[in-house]
Amino acid sequence: MGRLVALIILVIPGILAGYGIKMMRDMLFGILLHPYPNLSIQFLLGLVFFVAGLSFIAGFIFRRDQKRNKVQKRFIRKKNE
Repeated sequence: MGRLVALIILVIPGILAGYGIKMMRDMLFGILLHPYPNLSIQFLLGLVFFVAGLSFIAGFIFRRDQKRNKVQKRFIRKKNE
């Protein structure tokens, strides 16, 4: 059950990052999507979506590895922190 919840938690930011890539790609080809007024705003929002989704996934994986002591010594948290 825990693995299913973790998968669901990671799928939503993954979809968000994928949509961000699609928005940036469409801007490069000059395709304006419906809710955005111009291409530059579309690109900036696509970049924000991509960075937000990627950073959430990276943070999730890093925190999981940190709990299992599979990171470098400088990233291991001390007990009282």
